[in-house]
Amino acid sequence: MSDPREWIAATLLPGIGPATLGRLRTAGVAAAELLGSNPSRLDSLKLRPETLAAIREYRLGGAICRRAEELEILAHRQGWHLLALDHPAYPDLLKQIHDPPVLLWVQGEPDALSLPQLAIVGSRHASRGGAEHAYRFAADLAGGGLVVTSGLARGIDAAAHRAAVDRQRPTVAVLGTGLDRCYPAANKRLAEQIVAAGGALVTEYPPGTPPLPQHFPRRNRIISGMSVGTLVVEAAPRSGSLITARQALEQGREVFALPGSIHNPLSKGCHNLIREGARLVETSRDILAELAPLLGTFVADDGSDTGCEPEADDDPLLSRIPYDPIGFDQLVERVGLPAGRLQQELMRLELEGQVEFQGAFILRIR
Repeated sequence: MSDPREWIAATLLPGIGPATLGRLRTAGVAAAELLGSNPSRLDSLKLRPETLAAIREYRLGGAICRRAEELEILAHRQGWHLLALDHPAYPDLLKQIHDPPVLLWVQGEPDALSLPQLAIVGSRHASRGGAEHAYRFAADLAGGGLVVTSGLARGIDAAAHRAAVDRQRPTVAVLGTGLDRCYPAANKRLAEQIVAAGGALVTEYPPGTPPLPQHFPRRNRIISGMSVGTLVVEAAPRSGSLITARQALEQGREVFALPGSIHNPLSKGCHNLIREGARLVETSRDILAELAPLLGTFVADDGSDTGCEPEADDDPLLSRIPYDPIGFDQLVERVGLPAGRLQQELMRLELEGQVEFQGAFILRIR
């Protein structure tokens, strides 16, 4: 393996973007090799003047060299792992994409990255029902032997990670910041629990990197690239979740989508994916059955099948409430209860997690 400082320094070089790294990789040149290449070879690689100047400065022990040494010391002190492309623990699936990160910063258990992973992504502004579906699917899939991978965002991501943590199964969170920052800050405790449960926090960005908007579409390729498949639970027609799903398709991975109500704007992204060829799923078994031939004994069906199949209704009122949004006055006419009594019953069902209020509308979520 190369010196980790060389890989760190390579990620700090100016003028080295994804396109250049991909071109170098195609030419058989590892990013870290740039720092030790002879001048004539560097000239043949057609690098930018600022990149060549930074390489010369590195060799003289300049700022990039000193910064790389500082970051390696910080990683050692914090117990973080540095996985370069030539590291044996670097995920094999991620190496296969056309623009793999040259260096991964990992907090937690690096072996979790080598286990079969299933990405679960969706809206940050998930409905209550969507978050519950994400939780149930993630719990089942984690129980079936898959590592749930997501982006630690609010909504669907957080629900998926939480399910794995609650089952004491490893889950992988891919960040759009450095490991020294948690975004959103509200999920800091969840991040700590992911590490404690044997999972990992992963990023290609060095410590000190803030949550810039352009980082998150870039990190999505890592989420899909490490995973054998991606499940989209809820997504608007234009969202980061659809970027992840389309990157998964480009990477030759399976894409699954959960259908929803035609009235729910967060179902439209999933419906678009299904029209484009994503596999419609209703239960976790649909996913496990699809992936079993790919993973063999890695995937075990634990018999659970919560998914989103309807169960028999014991509550007569609940059976009269549709899964599509319905106005309160319409519901009064449908169920034949006085408005005051119906309001009390709806509050009870909401507390039980059976229904959800969306503005002036009510819909059933279980």
